[in-house]
Amino acid sequence: MTTHDQPLPDPPGAATGLPARLREVFLSTAFTAGGLPDLLGAPAYAALARGETVPALRATRGGSPLETLVRLFLLRAVVPRARASEVLPVDLCLAEGWLLRDGGTHEDGVRASVDIRPYGGPADEDWWIVSDPGCAVGGAGGAGQGAGEDRSGLVLGVGGASTTLAGLTVREPVARALDLGTGSGVQALHATRHAAHVTATDVNPRALAFTRLTLALSGAPGADLRQGSLYEPVAADAPYDLIVSNPPFVISPGARLTYRDGGMAGDDLCRTLVRRSADHLADGGHCQLLANWEQVRGEDWRERVRSWVPPGCDAWIVQREVQDVAEYAELWLRDAGDHRAGAAAYAARYEAWLDAFEARGTAAVGFGWITVRRSGAARPSVVVEEWPHPVEQPLGRSVRDHFARQDFLRRTDDAALLAARFRLADDVVQEQIGPPGAEDPEHVVLRRHRGMRRATTVDTVGAGFAGACDGTLPAGRILDAIGQLLGEDPVLLRDRTPEAVRLLVEQGFLIPVE
Repeated sequence: MTTHDQPLPDPPGAATGLPARLREVFLSTAFTAGGLPDLLGAPAYAALARGETVPALRATRGGSPLETLVRLFLLRAVVPRARASEVLPVDLCLAEGWLLRDGGTHEDGVRASVDIRPYGGPADEDWWIVSDPGCAVGGAGGAGQGAGEDRSGLVLGVGGASTTLAGLTVREPVARALDLGTGSGVQALHATRHAAHVTATDVNPRALAFTRLTLALSGAPGADLRQGSLYEPVAADAPYDLIVSNPPFVISPGARLTYRDGGMAGDDLCRTLVRRSADHLADGGHCQLLANWEQVRGEDWRERVRSWVPPGCDAWIVQREVQDVAEYAELWLRDAGDHRAGAAAYAARYEAWLDAFEARGTAAVGFGWITVRRSGAARPSVVVEEWPHPVEQPLGRSVRDHFARQDFLRRTDDAALLAARFRLADDVVQEQIGPPGAEDPEHVVLRRHRGMRRATTVDTVGAGFAGACDGTLPAGRILDAIGQLLGEDPVLLRDRTPEAVRLLVEQGFLIPVE
C-alpha cells in the first residue's frame, strides 16, 4: 500500500468527539512528553527519537495501559484487540479510522493507522503530533523507503528540524500567522497560542489532513488549511505578521520525496521563499525558515545568500553546519533508503547527486536559519554569520532582541550613542586570560551564557566600560571617568570607543536603557 492509499482518520468534529476522548485517555495514562521518559528510560527514549524501536519494544512488554498506547501509536506494533479495549474505545477508533484490524500477528489484533507522538508545548502543554507511522529522518531504515512501499507522499512527524524552528520563532501576539509547508502541523500548532488567525498550507493534501488531526487531538483552535505550492495559496491574502516554514529544502536531483525535495534546481526553493517573503509580510512582520544553500566555487557564500534578502527588509542569516557534497549526498541517500536498494542502484543514485553538484560548481552545502523582517528601512541591516557553536533554545526572544538592537544602532549616531545609557546583560561574565602570576591579563573576554552564548575579547577600556554600565550614567561620562583613571585623553577616548560600544550592543552584551 502506498502512502497515497493509506486511510486516515475521519476529519475531527464529528458528533462522537473522539479526538477529545483520546486526549483524555492520553492524559490519564501519562501518554505525554513527560510520561514517556519515565516509562522507557533514557536510552530507549533517545533511541526512539532516532527512529530505533527495538529498545522501546523491550521496555513495553508488561501490558500496562501506557505500554499498550506506546506499542500502538509509536512502535507500530499489532496489539490484541482485548488489550487495546482496556484503554481505548476500540469500536469507535476502528469506525473513524484511528485503528485498523490486523489478524497477521494476533487472531484479533489491531494496529494504528497513524503515528501519534506526545509533544510538550512551550508552557508545558500536553500536545500530540499526528503523522504517517514509522517516519523518522535518519532512522535505521530511512524515512523515505519502507519495505517495497512507495513513500513519496509521506508526512513526517516532529523531528529535530521542526523543534529547532519552533524554538527560533518570535513568539509575540499577532493577528495573522502563516505556516508554509505545514507537514504534520507542528508550527501551526505553536502559532495557535499567539496568533488570532492561523493559515497552514502544503502541496501535499495528506499533510493538511494530518495538521487538522494534530490540532484537534491537541485541543488547539482550528486553522485555515489550503493546498498549494509556496505562496500560491495565499497570493490574494492580506499580509501576515508571521510566516514560518520548515520547507522541503534538500538540494537533490529530482523530487522523489515530497516532504524533503522541493523540485527546484539547487537551492532555488529557499531563495524563492526568501525573495518573495516581503510581498506577504505586514510592516514589522517576520519570516522565519530553515534552509540549505549551496557553497559554489569562486563565490562567497555570505554574499550569495545575502543577495536573497528583498529590499526594505532586515535579515539575520546563521549558518549552523556545512557538509561537503559527498557527506550531504550520503545523508539523504540513507534517508531515502537507497542504501538498501542494492549496490548498483545505490551507486547510480550517488552518481546522480554528484553529477548535479558538479554541474552547478557546488563544493559544499550549508544548513542554517534565516529570519527576514520587513522594516522598510532605507539602509537595511543584513547580518550573515557562521555560528557552529552550542546555543540555548528557545531563541525566539534573542531573534526579536537582535532586530530591536539593529533599530537602535541604525537611528543612533555616535553623539547620541555617547549620550545613551546602557546596562550589562544579566548573563555576562568576565574571563581574564594570561600567564599565572602576571600583573595584567593578556586578554579579557566577555562571555554570555544564554541565547547564542557569544564571547568577545575587549581591552582594558572595554572591560571597564562594560563593568560600569548599570543604566545610571551616560556612556560618555563613563568614558571620561575611565580616561581620568587611566591617564588617557578623554576626547581621544570618546573618538575611538563608539565602534567598540556598537559591537557590544549588536552582540547583546550591552542593552540600551530607553
